Amino acid sequence: MSDVTDRQNYNLRDEIKAYWSERAATFDLSPGHEIFSEEERAAWHALFLRHLGAGAGRAALDLASGTGVISHLLDELGFKVQGLDWAEPMLERAREKARKRGRSIRFALGDAENTMEPDGHYDVIVNRHLVWTLVDPAAAFAEWLRVLKPGGTLLIVDGDFVNTSALERLFSKLSVWGQRFGVFKAETPTGSSQMMATHRSILSRVHFSEGARAEAVVELLREAGFTDIAIDRDLSEIHRTQARNWNVFKGLARKSQHRYAICARRP
Repeated sequence: MSDVTDRQNYNLRDEIKAYWSERAATFDLSPGHEIFSEEERAAWHALFLRHLGAGAGRAALDLASGTGVISHLLDELGFKVQGLDWAEPMLERAREKARKRGRSIRFALGDAENTMEPDGHYDVIVNRHLVWTLVDPAAAFAEWLRVLKPGGTLLIVDGDFVNTSALERLFSKLSVWGQRFGVFKAETPTGSSQMMATHRSILSRVHFSEGARAEAVVELLREAGFTDIAIDRDLSEIHRTQARNWNVFKGLARKSQHRYAICARRP
């Protein structure tokens, strides 16, 4: 196969998969990815209980499960969890984490936009920081509706990582300056400058390239056939517990972002 053909066949979805495969090595080093305190764990549990209730053995699908952080939270609440991710390095780490913790969570290779899961199989679908990366969210939402049982619940945790307020930009600059001049401890690097450039390039070409605003996500969910859709903007306890891992200005910048949870149901 020629180099030209290779380049033509290597599309945006392949770039996204390759990016997250490379990020797997440092994914759990970042606050906001892995859980760094029991207080944060409790805050996530509270969010899930508020929208999903106790697991009680119900079937849950964790889409774009990464290293299994959300899968473990669901397992702790009593759900029977299937994690699905299309990056093998993420899955390797997720399986090893489950083995070390003695958890029976299953992790499989799969595409969140075309899961290949059976119709009406899951009581609950959860994903975190997936929607902003979707190439075709309308198709993905229709797929998620398909694999949910009637009356099943979808919970999305995401945000707009494109549009920043003046306040967030100010806090971010103060955080960077403080680290540069030794006032604050430097953050642990989680990727090279080339990886950050790749991240920006991908973000500029996905469906929500102008930002995944909650209202825009809700509209697409409604068009896909979801009902009882509600936006929960009260993630303050999660953000408060995560902020302990950053300097004060980085924590304030994070708190200033447009982040949300969206709960929806299959009729």
